[in-house]
Amino acid sequence: MSSSIWTPAALSSDARPLAGTCWRLVEAQHRVSTLKLVDSVDEQEMLEELIQASKPSLPPECHHLHYLLSTPFRYGAVYPTGSRFRGAGLTEGVLYAANTPMTAVAEVAFYRLLFYAESPGTPWPANSAEYTAFRAEYATKRAVDLAKGKYAKHRASWMHVTDYAPCQAFAEAARAAGIDVIRYTSVRDPQQGMNVALLTCRAFVKPRPTSLQTWHIRLSDAGVHAVCEQPRSRVTYGRRAFAADPRIAKVRWERP
Repeated sequence: MSSSIWTPAALSSDARPLAGTCWRLVEAQHRVSTLKLVDSVDEQEMLEELIQASKPSLPPECHHLHYLLSTPFRYGAVYPTGSRFRGAGLTEGVLYAANTPMTAVAEVAFYRLLFYAESPGTPWPANSAEYTAFRAEYATKRAVDLAKGKYAKHRASWMHVTDYAPCQAFAEAARAAGIDVIRYTSVRDPQQGMNVALLTCRAFVKPRPTSLQTWHIRLSDAGVHAVCEQPRSRVTYGRRAFAADPRIAKVRWERP
């Protein structure tokens, strides 16, 4: 595959407007943990602010945002391992999100399972983990869609299950071209829903999430089970749901 299609000049000419809503899941456990240390919700809010202030700094354009939106863009600390559109090391942040809550759940379910795939001696957790799903609004005049046009011809590279090098090279060129958002097909969602990678927090339309949901995700020898009580929704990803990834295909399902 020629890299000439993703030079900054080529990407700049391909930039198009894109707007919509996106969903992301984050662990809710940290809110419970800090509540144990204080006597009131007001004290918890103060403690959360102190914790946020102690973390690596935010780019100036992110200062007005709620922490759920701004946290992925913090810099000043080494990013320990690379992700699809972000290389390891002192690299700029990316917020990964999905078009729907269900695709966001599939992404989290995969990575939860991957942890246990790489820890074969670790028992399945006794309880479900609680996650907050939040919706954010974004809009930009400079987006690129990897699922359309000439980029769709290279689907095998964008959707490789373990090799992120082409996507990271693309993101680097996209930043040089002033691209704000990359739209792409989810590699992890069995239904192949759509994701977005926000390369800058300037893409957010509103400074806070516009909707919240609570999800409970449980792993067992039968697969991954996810439940949302309001609005009521549930899904099970069986043993073969993520088996296209060779790391998941080798999961040790029977555990003590």
